[in-house]
Amino acid sequence: MRGAILAPDSALLPEGEAPAPWPARRVTIGGAMLHVRDTPGTSSTAEPAVYVHGLGGSSQNFTDVAGLLADRFDAQAVDLPGFGYSDPSPRYSIPSFAATLIGYLEHDGRGPVHLVGNSLGGSIAVRVAALRPDLVRTLTLISPAMPFLDPRRTAQGPVLPLLALPRADRLLAWGMARLTAEEMAEQVLAACFGDTSKVTPQRRAEAMEEIKLRYTVAHYPKAYLGTLRGLVSSFLRAYLPGPNSQWRLAARVEAPTLVIGGLNDKLVDARVPVQVARTIPDSRLLILPGVGHVAQMEVPRLVARAVVGMLDDVAAAVAR
Repeated sequence: MRGAILAPDSALLPEGEAPAPWPARRVTIGGAMLHVRDTPGTSSTAEPAVYVHGLGGSSQNFTDVAGLLADRFDAQAVDLPGFGYSDPSPRYSIPSFAATLIGYLEHDGRGPVHLVGNSLGGSIAVRVAALRPDLVRTLTLISPAMPFLDPRRTAQGPVLPLLALPRADRLLAWGMARLTAEEMAEQVLAACFGDTSKVTPQRRAEAMEEIKLRYTVAHYPKAYLGTLRGLVSSFLRAYLPGPNSQWRLAARVEAPTLVIGGLNDKLVDARVPVQVARTIPDSRLLILPGVGHVAQMEVPRLVARAVVGMLDDVAAAVAR
């Protein structure tokens, strides 16, 4: 593990020159529809990249970073099964999501990609990179939801007791119905951001749009709780013998890796990114004071500079 390198701000596309909001398309993977947003590369040297969002999020969580890196990455962001506009899934677990992502990468056929994951997406990306190193060029993990001992002490804590109840998805749906879309959006932003004043009007409007979508999608409560249950299950397995431990998988990752964490993260223990960076052999660590769970949305230029710094560091090592 070593410290991350920040490329100069001038290495990024200037403000206002990022591509327009990305177009979306539908891809069928394993008989189910996966919703994908594209940010085409703006240079002939742009390399393939894929962004993977966190629990309750969507591909829109990477709008800013994807635009800033468009001269480096020819990028795609997926809505995981059950979230955004993608079809629901019969299973919501880290292995199931990873299998879907592997299926998508194979279907896309662009060779190894730069894989970027936030939260749940980071945990999925670790599994993909460990099991299929041929599909991953570099790995960027932003507040990865890797196992830690007491998730009850996070903003997800109040929801955890629901996991033990039958028909818990109906209880969650009932609770959601008692809040307006505006109230739920404010709760989501408060949990995810270290400083909600950094939420731009456009991102706040997009959060509202996504919250309203959740009210109209019948499978969302089941997808949310099923995924949370799958995450907690991965936490328990991590400390048991066997090959499915997320920490043992992380130790197998061969790709150059950048790990980013926010000290004001309310959803993942702030010590987790350090442990992830210590576990992955070729890793770089960036810790951001005052930043929450979605650094790519809160401080997108800093995140993009760290990604470019890693890419330049890897290129220099290859040249040497």
